[in-house]
This record gives sequence, C-alpha cells and structure tokens, in this order.
Amino acid sequence: MEENPRLSRLEAISGGIKGRPEDFVVEEITKTGVTIESGRRYSARDLGMEERDGKFCIFVMEKNNWNTTQACREVAGKAGRGFKSVGFAGTKDRRAVTTQLCSLYGADPERLLSVHVKDVSINGVWKSDSEVSMGDLLGNRFTIIVTTEDALAADKVSAIEGELHGLFPNYFGPQRFGARGNNVRIGVSILKGDFEAAAMAFLADTTGERNADAITAREKLSEDGDFKAALSYFPGYLKYELRMLDYLAVHPTDFANAIRRLPRQIALMLVHSVESYIFNAELAARMMEGRIQPEEGDIVCGSDGRGFPDLAGARASPGTFNEGARFAVGNIIGYGTPSLNRYESGIMDGLGLKREDFMVKRMPELNCRGSQRVLFAPYTGFEAAGGEGRVMLRFSLPAGSYATALLDEFVRHGGDAGSAGVVGREGQEEA
Repeated sequence: MEENPRLSRLEAISGGIKGRPEDFVVEEITKTGVTIESGRRYSARDLGMEERDGKFCIFVMEKNNWNTTQACREVAGKAGRGFKSVGFAGTKDRRAVTTQLCSLYGADPERLLSVHVKDVSINGVWKSDSEVSMGDLLGNRFTIIVTTEDALAADKVSAIEGELHGLFPNYFGPQRFGARGNNVRIGVSILKGDFEAAAMAFLADTTGERNADAITAREKLSEDGDFKAALSYFPGYLKYELRMLDYLAVHPTDFANAIRRLPRQIALMLVHSVESYIFNAELAARMMEGRIQPEEGDIVCGSDGRGFPDLAGARASPGTFNEGARFAVGNIIGYGTPSLNRYESGIMDGLGLKREDFMVKRMPELNCRGSQRVLFAPYTGFEAAGGEGRVMLRFSLPAGSYATALLDEFVRHGGDAGSAGVVGREGQEEA
C-alpha cells in the first residue's frame, strides 16, 4: 500500500525499532486512569478498583515477546481453564514488553498467581463479579528505543514534536492490512458477495508473500485449482489455508462456507481492513488539502480529563462552528453510517461499494454497523532523550491509536522487526 503522508514538514530521522522486545515497552492505562507499570505488582486498590466476590479473577499480565491471545491461552491452560474463559481490554504488540489487565472466569486466585509461563508474569490477582472486556482501557503508554547513527537525532525529534502541537494523523497501522497486504482485496470481495474471489485470494495470491515454499504452493493451486491435491503440498504453518482446503476438497464450489472455516475474528479483520483503508484514504486526502483542524460541517468531539478524545459526545458541528471542539471525527464506514462525506463517497465509488454492502447477507456474522474515530489523535506526556546511537521516546496514546503512526512522524525505518504481524493469523496487534 502507498506510504501515508506525514504531518511534519521536517525530515524524519533514520533509525530502527524493535531490535529487541525490551526496546518497545507498552503499559496499559486502565479506565481508572492508572498506568500499569512494567515490573510492578498490583492490588485492586492500587488500580483504583474494588475487589468483589465473584466468579472472575482479574489479573495483571506482563509479557515479553508474546502475542496477547497466545499468552492468555497459555496462562488459562496452566490455571485449568480454556481460552474462552479469558477477557482482556486490548491486544498488545508481540515483539515488545507489555503490561495489561485481563480476567479469567472460574479460576482459583492462588493457582493463577502461581502459574509459570516463560517470559510471562502475573503481577497481581483479585476476585471480581465482572470480567475485563475489549475496550476497557483509556489508552497505553509507550517507551520506545530507536537505534540510529544520527548524532543530532534527539534534537531533530524535538523539532518535529514542536511542529505537531500534540496531534498526529490517526492512521490505522499496516497490521490492519496483513503481511501480504491483500486483506483489503479479500475484504472487498467478501462485501461484494464474490466469495470465490475472496477465498482464492486468501489461498493463492502470492503478492507480498515472503516464504518460498508458500509462494510455490500458492502458485501451484492457482494453476491447477485442485484443492484436494493442495492438502499434500501446502506448508503446515499455513494452518488456516489448510482448514479451507480441507473443506474445499469435499465441497469445491462452496467458497462462502470455506471462508467460514476461518475463525470469525480473522474473517472479520478482512472486512475491517476495508473500513480502515477508507478511513486512511480520507485522512491522507485531508492532509494533502491541509485540512488538519476541525472545520464547520465536520463531525467533532471534545476531550476527556486526560486530553483524549471523548467520542461519546461526537456530533456534526452546527452552522456556527463550536470553537471548543478539539477533534475532527471520521466515520468507520458500515451499514449504519448515517451519511457519507465527499471523501468517503469518492473512495467507496472507487472500490465499487455501497454502505449496505457492509451487511453481508450470506455471512451475517461479518456485518459491520460502523463507528467513528478521530482523524487526528492526541499524544500526551511526550519525552525524548538521546545518546550513544539511541533515542528514547515516551508518550501516551488513547485506546485504538497506533504507536507506529506517531513514530512515522519521527522515524524513517525499514526494519521494524515485529510490527508486520499477520492480521488474520495472530489477530490485530493494536496497542
């Protein structure tokens, strides 16, 4: 996909991130406003919460170089529970040291506290009558080490930060579009009801594929279309492709149900990538036109006590623009989006889509009603310090915003060793 335009006019420094997991620290900010710090043990009171008798265990999890869902699955298993008993507020980067609040239904607190999983620690456990659900966080604090040979890197970072005035383009990160970069293509086909095109792109598209054996397998399937034979030569690590092939070997024309062989979260991410593409394209167009601040006619919202967007109060600005509204809000297009602006209409026309296409008639489990997201997001608590070929950046972001989108303002990097995450395989790594 094309590189998104930057907000800063100054040249970014050249550097690398995620050389080690310890160079990318993500600490969750709870709904009570407490940042869960790495290496520290917590009680419910420490986090401004109440311990209540109930069937849930709330626990603080710290992980190093683990995917959130995989770490939770391991912890749950060691505590004698299944993954479906787990709850968490948001997924965190894999190649990183991260802290977050989780819950486990039906677990014994002492057993959970004594769980041993390599590079995962349980930094506090207490009982509750409610679980931790997706979205139960205010945001995250990031501490990131950038390796660079630029002796003036810290000064350049400070100059760029002075240009941003506390805002950055709130792009969805590349994780949303898949390691092969074809999630949007597959998602558009699903929305149009062309399940054969969607399934074959998932199985046989070699665009962006980096593994030689996978390229060979995908090319062979594209040529002969023999799903049963493909079961014998597709690499074992392509487990979701093998699930689909196993079904298609028996039902070679039932592509919709072949897609249903994917976990629902993965199939949904394919559709969500289309929403993300539309949002990013609108944001890039606004930036090219210099439309950074909220304007009359925009959907707008104010901020909460931390300076983060308060989307609950989002509304279309009246005839006289409300100067107190800090953030311009964009639509995450779905079948319930009330109306489209000129950017959204043009992008949707280019994709050949209509709002009602987000109600997937043959696969209603993939329906997307739509939501909203600020176009330019705030960052708070920014710090930068440099020395000996390294620059440390620290900042806090509201939930759902990507650290990589802010980093792109400061750092020109080609080797982000951990951020390419395969959306639709490990899930969305969105800190």
